[in-house]
Amino acid sequence: MLALLAAPRVGAQVLDDSTKVVYGPKTTRVIYEAEVLRDSTNGTPLDTALTRWPQARFWFHDTTFQQDLGAVGSASRPLLYQPNLELGPRLGRNAFDKYARNAASVPYYDSRSPYSFFRVVQTGAGEQVFEISYSRSLKENFSVGVAYERIASNKIIASAGPRDALVEHSNVLFFSRYQSDNERYHLLFNYSNVRHRAAEQGGIRPKFDTLRPRELFNYAQEQAYLTQAANEEDRDELYLTQTYRLLGRGLTVYHTFDAKRQYNTFTDLSLLTAREDGVTDGAFFPRVLRNTAATLDRADFRQVENTLGVLGRTAAVEYRLYGRARRADLVTQTLQPSPDNAGLNLMRAVDPRRSPFVGFVGGTAAFNYRTIYAVEAAGEYKFFDEYWLRAAVRTGPLSAEFLSSVYSPTLTQQEFVGNHYEWYHSTDSGNAFKNTSANQLTGRLRLKLPNLLGLTDQRFEASVSGVAINDLVYYGIAGEPAQINDARNLLIGYARHRARLGRVSFDNQATYTRGGDVEGLRIPTLVTTSRVYYESYIFRKALFSQVGAELYYQSKFQAFDYSPSTQQFYQQNSFTIRNYPIADVFFVADIKAVSVFLKVAYVNQGIYRDGYFASPYYSGYPRRFQLGVKWNFFN
Repeated sequence: MLALLAAPRVGAQVLDDSTKVVYGPKTTRVIYEAEVLRDSTNGTPLDTALTRWPQARFWFHDTTFQQDLGAVGSASRPLLYQPNLELGPRLGRNAFDKYARNAASVPYYDSRSPYSFFRVVQTGAGEQVFEISYSRSLKENFSVGVAYERIASNKIIASAGPRDALVEHSNVLFFSRYQSDNERYHLLFNYSNVRHRAAEQGGIRPKFDTLRPRELFNYAQEQAYLTQAANEEDRDELYLTQTYRLLGRGLTVYHTFDAKRQYNTFTDLSLLTAREDGVTDGAFFPRVLRNTAATLDRADFRQVENTLGVLGRTAAVEYRLYGRARRADLVTQTLQPSPDNAGLNLMRAVDPRRSPFVGFVGGTAAFNYRTIYAVEAAGEYKFFDEYWLRAAVRTGPLSAEFLSSVYSPTLTQQEFVGNHYEWYHSTDSGNAFKNTSANQLTGRLRLKLPNLLGLTDQRFEASVSGVAINDLVYYGIAGEPAQINDARNLLIGYARHRARLGRVSFDNQATYTRGGDVEGLRIPTLVTTSRVYYESYIFRKALFSQVGAELYYQSKFQAFDYSPSTQQFYQQNSFTIRNYPIADVFFVADIKAVSVFLKVAYVNQGIYRDGYFASPYYSGYPRRFQLGVKWNFFN
């Protein structure tokens, strides 16, 4: 790989009027698999906008709103409702998905010169996000690249010092793209290696039972339930997609190969070790089923998929049809008691869960009449009991969509054997869960509004959704999976408005959810973000800058609690996270290929409250200073 990266570039150069070689964002295109599977390799321009750069949720691979444990790299789950489109056997341990790459969304670069970048975010509270990427075209139609990513954070609560590590995450990615000279054959390939380690603290343990949650914002001076527990997650994935055009753009065959492994380990080797206050880690867990001295639970999940299909497009019609075969294996282990019940002993391997080859068929079809009218249908069917189906129609600024799905519980929901939990809900247990079904109807409106009262570039979008969920499987108060026989109904409203007033820009969005704070679901009624910033050139137009503020707000709700030993969020009814605003002020600057931001996060700490809780007994970060630098290199 190093030899390939060091090889000389073969291809045309880009010259300006003075015959000087000029490379930059306009000579670098980003290509995604989704475009190739639409028989398009034109790519999209490199995103050099400043707007998202200082926003923390865009530092990671899942940019949706999340409920986490307050710290960068900690376990998280979607805060708002998201439909499930994953069918068939799947592991169901998704607490660290936010920090892992999606192999189908890896960017590939078509550049006239070697392209590389690095970005780093560092804060006074020990947060760190670092990424460096390098790619180059070895030939006009062949490029390779490598990327490295590190995410780290220090403890917020019960910290032994400013360098008391909480999370260590690393990811190495190799990627390559090739297309034949006649553009009939295309190949995308990537391999990802992820290592994630998170110390588990179990949340704040109040020193006195009479203390109220609002009195628990002493951060490093607070006590934690766990001192020796940790979760480790390893992910390895080999992924490639290749297409071959048979009859122009009307008929192309494609093949996708996806082999992945996810390995989870939870350890706490000091269940009996008492701290200065006499409390042990073992007191945190609801029960000890096997080894009273130590916990060591493991899960090894492996999956191989092959997808074969055809696709094509014309000016008005687009389609894709495919069949997929999947094989999934799950092996779990837990530590057995030693002969004297005080030390470590052999691991007990639970009978492997092996699924036979599971078959799927699916596809998409779309018809577009200029920009006036469009109809689209997509779906997938897993033989013989699961499916999802989506149908959408658009005319002008209005669109409507219907989504229906039926899916099985995850493998973890079906069976788990560990030192603190054990359950059996698989099809051969006699206590199996039924499949969950969900139906969602959505109406959308997107408008470009006229200039009014000095406001320009006005854009407005809104949607209203009705969701009905039947036989929902969730993790109940005991931390074990349960199923609700009653229907759960949600009404979801979303609105966003963007506008400019001279050099000042406004961006406001809100999501309203009715029916979300009930058994099995924990969704705040209102989640909003508002941004206002002033843009200008300074230093004789050598530097483009933004200075502004952002406000995040969510209403009160009884958020899910978190179980470290199972890596699952589960329902609790005793802790209410109060409504809270988080205000940030920032300065962003762009100097040619360098972007820098300076930010004071949670600047309003102490004005409304002394802190906030991200999850029950997990406090969020206090006020802190954040610095970010991103630098693009085009030669």
